[in-house]
Amino acid sequence: MKALQMQSCVHENATVECALVEITIPDPKPDEVVVAVEAAPINPSDLGLMFGAADLSSVREVERNGQPALLLDVPAAAMRAMAPRVGHWMAVGNEGSGRVIAAGDGETAQALLGQRVGMFGGEMYAAYRCLPAAQCIAFPDTISAEQAASCFVNPMTALGFLETRDMEGHGAIVHTAAASNLGQMLVRLCQADKIPLVNIVRSEAQVTLLRDMGAEWVLNSQSEQFMPELIEALKATGATVAFDAIGGGRLVNRILTAMEIAAAQTGPWSRYGSEEVKQAYIYGQLDMGATELTRGYGWVWSVSGWLLTPFMNRAGPDRVARMRQRVVDEIDSTFLSHYSSRLSLQESLSARAVVDYGARKTAQKNAVANDELSRRITSRRSLALAAFVGREFADPPVSQGCDFSRRRQHRTAV
Repeated sequence: MKALQMQSCVHENATVECALVEITIPDPKPDEVVVAVEAAPINPSDLGLMFGAADLSSVREVERNGQPALLLDVPAAAMRAMAPRVGHWMAVGNEGSGRVIAAGDGETAQALLGQRVGMFGGEMYAAYRCLPAAQCIAFPDTISAEQAASCFVNPMTALGFLETRDMEGHGAIVHTAAASNLGQMLVRLCQADKIPLVNIVRSEAQVTLLRDMGAEWVLNSQSEQFMPELIEALKATGATVAFDAIGGGRLVNRILTAMEIAAAQTGPWSRYGSEEVKQAYIYGQLDMGATELTRGYGWVWSVSGWLLTPFMNRAGPDRVARMRQRVVDEIDSTFLSHYSSRLSLQESLSARAVVDYGARKTAQKNAVANDELSRRITSRRSLALAAFVGREFADPPVSQGCDFSRRRQHRTAV
C-alpha cells in the first residue's frame, strides 16, 4: 500500500527541504497495527525536525515529484550543528491519532483492531502508520481525534516533570514558558497533586491567563521586579528543580542565582555557597542562542538536558504505565488541548501556514489532519481505506475487502 508522508532533509547547499514523499506501508507484524491517521499536532519538537535552525523568513514554496514542498535557508553557523543530517530524509510527526484498520496476529495488536488510538514514535504526518501496538493508547470514540492525538508529548512530559521531581527528592517546581499548552497542563497537575509550582512567563497577559486558572505563583520575566519576586517565590515554596523551555540566554542562570540566594537566606551557608541541591533541566529551545551561565550560585548545582524518551527508559515500565493510565483517565480534563487551526498535510506545507504555526504563540496549537490527503493516496488497493481518513467514527470502519496479508492472514476491522 502506498501513501504520502512528510519528510525533511538538510541539503549541502545550506537549505532544508520539507516535502511529501510517497512511501510503502508494510503489512503489520504479529505485534504491530496499521493506523489510518486522523490527526497529529504540530509541537515545537516537530518544528525542530521539520526546519531545524533554518531561517523561517526565507521560506518559499517548491515542488518535489508533483507534491508540495518547502525550502528554507540555513545560516552558516547553524549548518555546522545540522551537518549530520545532510542528505538524510527524516519522517516528521512525533505523535498522532487514528483508527486501527489492520492488526498482526498478536493478542495485543488484535485487541486494538477497529479502535481509535493515540500513538507515538514519530512518522505521524502521513496517511497511514504501521507501528508496534505497544506505542498505541486506546481511547473511546467519545474522545475526538484531535484530543487523542495530543496524548503523548505534552501530557507525558508534564507527568515526567512530576516523576523526575519525585525520583530526585525535590519539592516544589519552577517552570518557564509556563503559559504554553504544556504549562497549563502542569498547572492543573500541580493543583490536583498539591505541588507548589512557580510559573515564569513573558507577558502580563500570560500572568493573567495563569492566575485566572488559579495558579498562585506567576512571574513575568520581563518585569523589573522579576528577580526579587522570584527569590520570594523560591523562599516560600522551597523549589530546587526547574524545567526550562527557553534554552538560550540567561533565564536558567537567573533561576539558579535566585535559588542560591533563597537557600542562603533559609538554610546553612559556607564560603562554598549553600549545600542545597539546585537542578535545572533544559527541555526546549525557544531561544536558539547559547545558554549563558555565570556560575555565581555555589558548587552544588547542575544544568542538563531533559528528553522524554530517555526519561521513560530511566523511569521503568511500572512508572510509565502509571503515567499512561493517568493520561487515559484525564485526557479530556487535566490534559485537554485546544487547537486554533486544522490543516491538511498539503496546507501545512504552504509558506503562509509556516509563518502562522512557526510563530509559536501562546494560545496557538495546530493540528495536521488527513481529510485532503486521503484523495492523494496512489495505491489502488488503498482506495477503500482512504475514505476512513479524517473522519469521526461512531462505529469501527468496514474493511471492504482490503487485504493486508503477507504469508499469513491479518484481520481487518469489520
